[in-house]
Amino acid sequence: MKLALVVPGGVDRSGEYRVIPALLALIERLAGHHELHVFALHQEPAPGAWNLLGARIHNIGRGATRVRALRAILREHRASPFGLVQSFFSGACGLVAVSAARMLGIPSAVHVAGGEPVRLADIRFGGRLTWRGRLQERVILAGASALTAASAPQLELLSGLGAAARRVPLGVDCVQAWPARAPVPRGTDGPARLLHVGSLNRVKDQPTLLRALAQLAQGPQAFHMDIVGEDTLGGAIQRLARELGLADRIRFRGFMTQRELLPLMQAAHVLIVSSRHEAGPVAVLEAAAVGVPTVGTAVGHVAEWAPQAALAVPVGDWQSLAAALCRVLADEALRLRLARAAWTRAVWEDADYTAGCLETLYGELAPAARRAPPATAARR
Repeated sequence: MKLALVVPGGVDRSGEYRVIPALLALIERLAGHHELHVFALHQEPAPGAWNLLGARIHNIGRGATRVRALRAILREHRASPFGLVQSFFSGACGLVAVSAARMLGIPSAVHVAGGEPVRLADIRFGGRLTWRGRLQERVILAGASALTAASAPQLELLSGLGAAARRVPLGVDCVQAWPARAPVPRGTDGPARLLHVGSLNRVKDQPTLLRALAQLAQGPQAFHMDIVGEDTLGGAIQRLARELGLADRIRFRGFMTQRELLPLMQAAHVLIVSSRHEAGPVAVLEAAAVGVPTVGTAVGHVAEWAPQAALAVPVGDWQSLAAALCRVLADEALRLRLARAAWTRAVWEDADYTAGCLETLYGELAPAARRAPPATAARR
């Protein structure tokens, strides 16, 4: 079947920088069984096209982006018809996908992958922040033939808006890009190695993370913290770290490619999530796949895995976050138990699982998709 996939970006020509790794894993698997055309709204400023992982990338670029994306999908459909339009994220991507599918008389599927169902007014975050955003999401949720989301908490948010969605986690490529590794004991030498992966921004709430670390530093547990992610806050988080006396315990590493991040993740003892909202997040799956458990706020996979495969605390509660970190670092048996349970889930719900879930959905929405072999057939 010929598929159209609408994305905001994450599909750079390099396949390494400015990419969304879980999206690339999905693209590679879908392109192996379908003719896949990816319409990227904002990958590059100017329009362009290239091949990536077996798919054809159509970059729309700046200026009347949604209208030109619609036109690009319709033009490609005239060359040979699409069987289904899928969007990764709701918002602008979802609106383009639903509109195009409606115009072409074919099904649409929307993966609600971010903050589309929320409204966090104090930090100006969420798809429901303005009346225009709320109207747009209402149109998308009502117009999509099917909705998916990565975790149970995201499904609950959508249910509260009257929308039924299917759980489809965005799994990790546990064979090539991110090889799975079972949990290993921490050992007794050296400080605990803590890791946080995420852009420095308000929804990731690094101040809660730093305040938890400052409290942890008052105890006997030695630790070192690596923070990986692009800084969008102009050094504010680094300044807070210095004010809290954490400068010698934290290294801000900025953006890292997956190749650069993998050994750092493998060396970590605990991943920390401090976000106010997450649909997934993929970093929890990446950590779990290499045997690293997560302690964090009750969002996304952290919430749905707790208490068997993660430790979760209330959003914004740095004191509880510090206590949970202290607990897991003081109890190696607990850390390993969490890591093994998380590893089992991440390896089972990997990138092949994600593609298989979507293949099943496409088969239900578009009968022609049933003629394609399932994405997981080679492995399962």
